[in-house]
Amino acid sequence: MARELFIPFTIGGGISTLNEIYSLVKAGADKITINSSAIRNPNLITEGAERFGSQCIVVAIDARKRNLKSQHQISDNFSKWEVFSHGGSHSTGLDAVAWAKEIESRGAGEILLTSMDADGHQDGFELELTATISGSLNIPVIASGGGGTFEHFRDALTIGKADAVLAASVFHYEKYTVSEVKEYLSENSIPVRKV
Repeated sequence: MARELFIPFTIGGGISTLNEIYSLVKAGADKITINSSAIRNPNLITEGAERFGSQCIVVAIDARKRNLKSQHQISDNFSKWEVFSHGGSHSTGLDAVAWAKEIESRGAGEILLTSMDADGHQDGFELELTATISGSLNIPVIASGGGGTFEHFRDALTIGKADAVLAASVFHYEKYTVSEVKEYLSENSIPVRKV
């Protein structure tokens, strides 16, 4: 990929050691993303950031809304969202906001935040989750899960306060092109990188 692409790219999936990160960076990856391995071994975030730089370490958070019986269960130490691992299939018991703050404190340079409740539905990004995490951190947050219309992308960046958005199916199934989304965002006074 590094020989063919002339844009920065991130590689993820199954990365669990510093040696694996080194191999991917040496092969040309600009960044790596970790999720389940970071939950199992949070020191991987710290050690990865120290060895390769914060800009290289992206930690993915797959979050689901908690099944709360009442809003009284939410406190300063307990948000509405729980972290899941293994592609959103395993409950971890970790609070999503607290985990995001720990990720930042360990030196990660970005968070890729996916709402597993919205993922694949194209009904819109989970704006409350995105705004809550983005508002709690000083590092970039990439919103993922739910993009289906031009307005969804705009709202994730404005209401959700995300620094970037990720989408897949709208592009894979050619509902929109990346250029069309960028043009819409630009027309709505949202700065976008020109390709």
